[in-house]
Amino acid sequence: MSGDLAGRVAIVSGAGPGLGRSVALLLAEAGADVVVAARDAGRVAAVAAEVEDTGRKALAVRSDITVAADCQALVDATGDRFGRLDVLVNNAFAMGPMAAMLEVGLDGWREAMDVNLFGTMELSLAAARVMAEAGGGSIVMVSSQAMRRSAPRRGAYAASKAALLAATRVLANEGGRVGVRVNSVVPGQIWGPALEQFYADVARRRGVTPEEVYDEIAKDMALRRIPTADEVAEAVVFLASDRARGITGQALDVNAGNWWH
Repeated sequence: MSGDLAGRVAIVSGAGPGLGRSVALLLAEAGADVVVAARDAGRVAAVAAEVEDTGRKALAVRSDITVAADCQALVDATGDRFGRLDVLVNNAFAMGPMAAMLEVGLDGWREAMDVNLFGTMELSLAAARVMAEAGGGSIVMVSSQAMRRSAPRRGAYAASKAALLAATRVLANEGGRVGVRVNSVVPGQIWGPALEQFYADVARRRGVTPEEVYDEIAKDMALRRIPTADEVAEAVVFLASDRARGITGQALDVNAGNWWH
């Protein structure tokens, strides 16, 4: 997709290691200048440096999307530096409590909701207002297969992502009238260092090899492998680009055929 986003400016929230980094770098390879944001200033600075290594401009902003003032400051900083905002990728997330609802009640769900729903929408609305004034733009939510297949002890995360999907469709309907497209990418498991370490830990506990753990999971996927962060990021960049100019309010699953929707 080289050149698809030439001259555009994108914000990526949650742009630390993993998928956020892949999205930022692929946006840059597609021609965009990239603003990388997360709570960890060191991580966003590192990703920004990698973006600049591609030849594109970058801005690192420490930002907490659960703070409304931070969301507005992030959008304002983008405008001050680049004079425009064309793309927002909402990758910041929180898992919330890894416990059954009967054990923790609903109060334990607030962290997941504050980040995955309210914080994400706060940033999206701040960005959408700027995009609308400029004649349009694209917002891409990074969701999760958890909203389609809720696993035990992950209810807060699943519910928050399902709520975000509903909010995304509302924003797509309203934003479409002012040229703002809003879509979701829905990954399942994503192969990378974090999952690799998790599989190694599982393998150690079970007395098997990490390769055996991988194969056990991958056998239920039509492609017999787990998508990488770059493969998920490609879907994000596609929805952000003009190649998807006729698409809004949609959720694109990227899970190697692990789950049909």
